[in-house]
Order: sequence, then C-alpha cells, then structure tokens
Amino acid sequence: MHTLTEDIIFFLGSNGFECSRQTRHDMDVICTGTLDGNSARVIIPISLKSRSRDEAAAESDRAWQAISTVKALEGFPLIITEDRWRRQRPMMEARLLAHLEVFSQAYARNCEVRRIEKAQAQEFLAANHSYGYAECRYRYGLLLKRHTGHIAQEMNMQGVVTEKLIAVATFSNARKWIKDGKEIRSYEWTRYASLPDMRISGGMGKILKTFIKEIQPDDIMSYADLEWSEGDVYRSLGFIREDTKEAVEFTVDPQTWERKAIRQGTSVPEGCLHFRNFGSSKFRLKLTDYR
Repeated sequence: MHTLTEDIIFFLGSNGFECSRQTRHDMDVICTGTLDGNSARVIIPISLKSRSRDEAAAESDRAWQAISTVKALEGFPLIITEDRWRRQRPMMEARLLAHLEVFSQAYARNCEVRRIEKAQAQEFLAANHSYGYAECRYRYGLLLKRHTGHIAQEMNMQGVVTEKLIAVATFSNARKWIKDGKEIRSYEWTRYASLPDMRISGGMGKILKTFIKEIQPDDIMSYADLEWSEGDVYRSLGFIREDTKEAVEFTVDPQTWERKAIRQGTSVPEGCLHFRNFGSSKFRLKLTDYR
C-alpha cells in the first residue's frame, strides 16, 4: 500500500494537477495550485502511526506546528488524515478537488428547505459528513429545484421524478435556562454537510433562516472542527466565537480505519492506532438579548 502522501500525489497527478512534496516541521506538505492556475493551495497529509496516547499527543502537536506555519504564510491548509482518506475516500477525493476549484455550483435561491426523515438524514450524513449522523431533534434538507435554468431533478428506480438533496443540517432539542425571569431556549447546530463536489452559495444561511423562522430559538451554538476549518462560515452568518473546545483523543482500527473517541473509563483495544485531533472553536448566535 502506498503512503498517504504518495496516494494523494498520484490522485492529483491523475486529475491533471502538478504538485511538489515539501517538509514543514518534519511533516509532509503537498503544494499545488487551483485548476485555473491562479491560486496556490497547500495540503497536509497526516499519516496515522501512533501506538499510544502519548505518541498521538506528540504527533498532534507537531502537525499543528506545521499547520500554523502554513496558515501564517499561505492560508489555512486542507488537512487530510489517513483514516478519513482510507475509510471515506470518495468523499475526500471530491473535497480535495473542490479545494482546488473543481466543483459544481448551486445557489440557495434555486433551492428549497424542508424537514426530512431520520433515515434520509442518516444516509446523507453517513456519505458526506466526516463524523456521520448524530442524534438530533430537527432535520432539514436543502433540495435543488433548478440549476442554471434547468430543473435539477433525478429519477428513482420506480421512474418517479424526485428533487436532488444537496445538503443536510441537524439541530438538537432546546436546552433551557432562566435569565432575568425569562426562559432562554438554546439549540445546538449539530451537523451540516453538503455534497462534497458541490459549492452552495447561501445554503447554510437559507437553512439557518428556516430553522429560526420555524423554531424561534433564543440562541444557537455550534462547533467548528479545526481539522476542517476555522469557522469563517459561522462568522459570516453572524455567530460570535466564544472559546475553544479541547482536543479529542481517538482510537483508529488499522483494518477498517474506523475512528472512535476514547471515553473515560473505557478500555482501549489492543493493536489500535491513536489520533488526537486539534480541538474545535465554539460559536454562538444570540437572537435574544441576555447576559
């Protein structure tokens, strides 16, 4: 089996991208450019080889040094961890190409937001979200109805025309507390994923507006996983960054590449790999004035 870096370089080459392999803080770094050649892009592959929690912590610190160096000079890189690449390769390949400006474009004005069933949300998030589905109270789908003037519909096995589901968002039930005699209802935005090969202009905002209109929350919070981004999209939607959530430690099965969080008091399987992520940033959107 090729190394993670070799796999990514081969994939890029097969899709017409020239790239170079460099080193930052003893980490492999792949430098390439967008399809039009107008912008540079940096990819940091993170191979998983740690056999203990201490090793994983040291590897995570070293990786974060490389990420910080790249961010300061060239912007936040695309981070590809080995378990994601091996286990969710079609999704990761599509995300990688989208990072290099190879994607289809959709606009929220051509979409409709609707509640969807649990099974539909589970299937979509399993295929398109790095952590899959999580228990939630509210599930919304973004359905593409028109695309560049044409009806964007698909036909199912029975020959019935259906709309195309291109994004899913889920929200928790309300957490309630009393402030100045008023009940505050706070919800967590637990998941959002779109098709990895599609860029949706205004998609998250349209779903958020629908949720606010229907549920009328006082407060919405969410987390930006620093393995993926720094949360700029939340800032653009009016969220304020509050603090940072600590890194999470995982075991990874080297056969299936399944990642599982290490919970306090649980045993760690023998022969597993260890990975510590980079934590997350907590964001909050206040819709009611309270302290």
